[in-house]
Amino acid sequence: MSAKIRKLVVQLDETLTEMGRTVSPPVRRAVAAAVIENPFAGVYQEDLSELIAIGEELGGLLAARCVAALGIPGDQAEGYGKAACVGEDGELEHAAALLHPKMGTPVRKVLGKGAALIPSSKKRGGPGTVLDVPLGHKDAAYVRSHFDGVEIRIADAPRAREIVVAVAVTDGGRPLPRVGGLTKHEIKGEDGLR
Repeated sequence: MSAKIRKLVVQLDETLTEMGRTVSPPVRRAVAAAVIENPFAGVYQEDLSELIAIGEELGGLLAARCVAALGIPGDQAEGYGKAACVGEDGELEHAAALLHPKMGTPVRKVLGKGAALIPSSKKRGGPGTVLDVPLGHKDAAYVRSHFDGVEIRIADAPRAREIVVAVAVTDGGRPLPRVGGLTKHEIKGEDGLR
């Protein structure tokens, strides 16, 4: 792997009750993050292909860690998202290079599908910055019950010359959804939207 990884962090969020009501089955959201060295920290680099390749490598690794944390086969995952936080010596374009051109394909391979765009966010920050990972249904972007987000915070990352890269995978939508719209049982699977 060309990514220089300082640490990997995996967290599992499981909601059992909401507003005094049982959530059955519980909604689980897993986030896996890699703290990597930023090869372009402190310098302007026109060609970001090295970060694009690292994003592709990390997509499969982090998605596999999420599925393992959930304890389900990848094709049973329902939602996903990705995010990156660049340390102060980097730029937002470094996060974009990791997240956008090639990360999605290996994530989808681990999950067995994923017709919808993978929601994403990027930011710059220092150690302990909270990274919000937006979530959506993996096969149909219009499934409102899966519009959600999950946080991850690593106390000692990102350092100035690092990037925190995260992938989140869920086995359901929000607990007790009731704002209408397309349901997961109505997905047609034709265009990644519906």
